[in-house]
Amino acid sequence: MDHFGFKQGEIYAEDLPVSKIAADVGTPFYCYSTETLIRHYNVFCAAFSDQDFLLCYAVKANTNQAIIKTLAQQGSGADVVSEGELRRALQAGIPARKIVYSGVAKTEQEMAFALNQGIFQFNVESQPELHQLSRIAESLGKTAAIAFRINPDVDAKTHAKISTGKSENKFGIPLSRAREIYAEAAKLPGIRVQGVDLHIGSQLTDLEPFAEAFRRIVTLVEDLRTDGHEITVLDLGGGLGIPYDRATTKPPLPTEYGEMAKKIVGHLGCKIIIEPGRLLVGNAGILVSKVIYIKQGEGRKFLIIDAAMNDLVRPSMYDAYHEIVAVKQNDANLSTYDIVGPVCETGDTFARDRELPELESGDLVVIRSAGAYGAVMSSTYNTRRLIPEVLVKGGEYAIVRPRPSYEEIIGLDSLPTWME
Repeated sequence: MDHFGFKQGEIYAEDLPVSKIAADVGTPFYCYSTETLIRHYNVFCAAFSDQDFLLCYAVKANTNQAIIKTLAQQGSGADVVSEGELRRALQAGIPARKIVYSGVAKTEQEMAFALNQGIFQFNVESQPELHQLSRIAESLGKTAAIAFRINPDVDAKTHAKISTGKSENKFGIPLSRAREIYAEAAKLPGIRVQGVDLHIGSQLTDLEPFAEAFRRIVTLVEDLRTDGHEITVLDLGGGLGIPYDRATTKPPLPTEYGEMAKKIVGHLGCKIIIEPGRLLVGNAGILVSKVIYIKQGEGRKFLIIDAAMNDLVRPSMYDAYHEIVAVKQNDANLSTYDIVGPVCETGDTFARDRELPELESGDLVVIRSAGAYGAVMSSTYNTRRLIPEVLVKGGEYAIVRPRPSYEEIIGLDSLPTWME
C-alpha cells in the first residue's frame, strides 16, 4: 500500500495534488511519501514484534538524508556499504550501535572510521578482509564485532544482476568453508565473533529461496556452537520484493516473511537483523514527468517525456517494469505508446506498448514504484541536471534535494594550469 492515489480526478501525494507540486517545482522530479515510509517500517517491525529484532534500513536503496532521517525517527538502524553511507546514517541520527557494515571491498580508511564510531557489526566477506580488519582494530586498540556473510549457494530466482547468493557470485564466504574460517577468526586479535550473515539477492517474490537459505544457516549456527563459538546475532539480509506490476506480481507480505523466518530460525534465540531497502522506499516514491512530444513513427507511437534514463536507469539497466499512469483521469480513448526520454540512446526507453489515455504535450505522467534505486543511481549524462527530490507529509511538501544549475554542474570540472 502507498499514499499515491486518485482524488477528484487526479493523483495526489498524501493530501497534495501532484500537479500542484509539479507547477511549483518543475518537472521531472521525484516525490516521496512520509506516511508510506512510516507504514512500511511499522509493518515490517510488527512482523518480528515478539523477537529480539533490529531493522537496518539498506541505505543504498535511497540515500536522501530526509528519507534516512524519517526512518531514524521511527527507531531504524542502517545497513551501509561505504564510509559515505555510514556518514549519512550517522548524520541522519541513526546511532552507531544500530549500524551494520556490509560490502566486499571495505578499505583500511573505511574500517578505521567505522571502528572509531563503534558500529554494531561488520559483515565480513573474505579472509583478506578479516585479516585487515584484525590488524586495524588491534592498531587502534578496538575490538571489531563481526559476522561472516555466508554464501549458501541458493538461487534467488531473481534478475541475474541482483542475485547475490549463488556460488559464482562475488559475495560472501562459501558455506563449505565457514567452520574453518570461523575457527581462524576466533584466534585473531581485535576480532569478536558474534553472528552469521547472509543475503541472497534483491526483489525476491517467492519465499522458498529464503527458506532454503535460512535452513542451511540454521545447520551452520548449530555446528558453530558445537565448535565453541557464541553466536548471538543472525543477520538475514533483505531482498523481499515489491509489486512493480500490481496486476500480475504479488510478492509475499512482510507478515508472511516474518512467520516463515521465525518458524525456521526462531528457536536459535539469536538477535534477528533484517536489512530491507526496496521494500521500505520503493513504493514510497514516484517519478513525475511531463510529456514533451507525441511522435508518430512507422507503426509505433512515441510518448516523449522530459524524464530520461539518467534519472531512472532501472528500465534500461535491468529491463525493469514500472507502472506508468496519467496524472489526471480523463475519458479519452486509449492509445498505445512507447514511452521514451530525451537521452541520445535507444536504451532511453521506459516502456513499450503501454496503453494510456490519449495525451498531449504538457500533460503529466507518473512512473510508480520509483523510490528505490531511482534518484540514488541517477547521473548527469548528456549534461542533464539531477532532478529534485520532494518529500510530502500530509498537506505539506519540502524540496529535499534541489535541482542544480548548469553552472554548478559544469563548475565541478577544473582546467589544467596550461589552459588558463
